[in-house]
Amino acid sequence: MMAQLIDRKHLKQEMKELLRSAQVSPRGMTCLYLALVLVLHLADSFMGLMNPGLLGTFISILTGLMSMVLASGFVMTNREILALQTQPKSLVCIGGGVIGLEMACYFASIGTKVTVVEMMPKIAGNTDPEICDLLMKTYRKQGMEFCLGAKVEAVTAAGVVYSDAAGQHTAPCDRVLLSAGRRADVTGLGTEAIGLALERGAVVTDARMRTNVPGVWAIGDCNGKLMLAHTAYREAEVAVNGMLGKKDRIDYSIIPSVIYTTPEVACVGETEQSAKEKGLDVQVVKVPMALSGRYLAENPKGDGFCKLLYDRKNRCVVGVHLVGSYASEIIYGAAMMVHSKLPVQHLDKIVFPHPTVGEVVREALFLL
Repeated sequence: MMAQLIDRKHLKQEMKELLRSAQVSPRGMTCLYLALVLVLHLADSFMGLMNPGLLGTFISILTGLMSMVLASGFVMTNREILALQTQPKSLVCIGGGVIGLEMACYFASIGTKVTVVEMMPKIAGNTDPEICDLLMKTYRKQGMEFCLGAKVEAVTAAGVVYSDAAGQHTAPCDRVLLSAGRRADVTGLGTEAIGLALERGAVVTDARMRTNVPGVWAIGDCNGKLMLAHTAYREAEVAVNGMLGKKDRIDYSIIPSVIYTTPEVACVGETEQSAKEKGLDVQVVKVPMALSGRYLAENPKGDGFCKLLYDRKNRCVVGVHLVGSYASEIIYGAAMMVHSKLPVQHLDKIVFPHPTVGEVVREALFLL
């Protein structure tokens, strides 16, 4: 009966006004939220002893507080962090993937003390391990710290609590960036009403962007494939062509990925690991970016490189990995090489303009 009398919307609003007028700090807000989570957990353990209406009140308060914790600025996603009005003195990034690294790199460059806490033994996901090592070496010179193989246990007023093989630790900070990855979310779109097939929350599609329901296509983040804007552009083209009766298919293996850090990282096609798993006989060629006069002039101490993976059987380039300035601008040409499967003797005839950093790709081709 009590639960029916609770105006939860009004309760949340009153709670927000109360906390706002009390000028609760971001850390205090987070502590309050965590304390209420603990209370709710204890209450849940003794469900028979708690009035259902009181339990409903706690749930309402927690729901409102979660959004307020994010809004308070202590725990943020990449959306909230870009709206900060003042620079944090210290920042902990939970997750060392693309978003976490891009934000970490930016804040480190303006003087913020940055710590990256990553669950995996290396940063940047499936990126070439040599590139990951170079990035960490470069970032550590900027004062960035990395905690790898670390499991986040809690976020407290003191910072981020995590555990690794050496035990439990706390990374102190003024702000926390939650960058542990994104996933498809089609909640509220009525997918169940039409029987749309889902897998781990994402809409299942084929290479033509078709779903299991005739006349329904799915593109972009909702299908959980490659959550990149340029991927969605291509998916849209494939879907529209299908609607118009034109045959078209998407090939995710030739879609380039970029990490907009300093230095930039850009990759397309196979990695050494994926080539090995597929049983490909590849020759790996790695050349320093310093072979480009322009790169050397602009980055006298730069240690970027270009790595090509050459399929000996089919005599074509199957993977290109770049780390260094202009990598994001060069990778489209590399993607064309991988997509076209042109033999190296044809690629050797392509003339690269001078002086450009892109010439390093030609230098690598000469070694095949």
